[in-house]
Amino acid sequence: MKSKTDEELIELIVQNNRSALEELYDRYVKLVYSFSFKMTNGDPEETKEIVQQVFFRLWSTKSTYNPAQGKFANWLLTITRNIAIDFIRKKNKYSGTVLLEHHEWQQIHDQQTEEIPHQVSRNLLKQQIQEAKKNLSEPQQRLINLLYWGGYSLREIAELEQQPLGTIKSRLHQTLKKLRYSFEKETGGVRHGK
Repeated sequence: MKSKTDEELIELIVQNNRSALEELYDRYVKLVYSFSFKMTNGDPEETKEIVQQVFFRLWSTKSTYNPAQGKFANWLLTITRNIAIDFIRKKNKYSGTVLLEHHEWQQIHDQQTEEIPHQVSRNLLKQQIQEAKKNLSEPQQRLINLLYWGGYSLREIAELEQQPLGTIKSRLHQTLKKLRYSFEKETGGVRHGK
């Protein structure tokens, strides 16, 4: 099994080959674990639960990987991210509801009312950033997502992408330059923040 590619292993998993799943597990459990660990803010029990769900999904749903859409590791991390988000949402949903007294509700309402202009401004800024990101190439978007939302260091991204660290740094520089240009064009040259 060790000589087989990730794509070949996925095809074998679809045919219920348990050894293929074990091989993929051996290859990627550390990556899936470290990614999940960051998503759960370092909770080892929740991380283990997510890792189990990721490999169970590979086995049970007979997911198919298309190499034309990018590297296998990125495809697997997308599955991991989706499972982690669902897991965290469910956990937060079932963590219990607390009844608040009227004055506490009023305080929360007052705080929220004061924050509305800030929230609108933040949402507008977020929307403008999303628009600017559309002008980036797929590798540039992936770099931004891994660095800023995935919590990966440049060195980790270089390992994940199997690229020299210098290449990743250069890509980040070009990406930020392109984002800044698109963002300033989008906002008419207005910079947010200080």
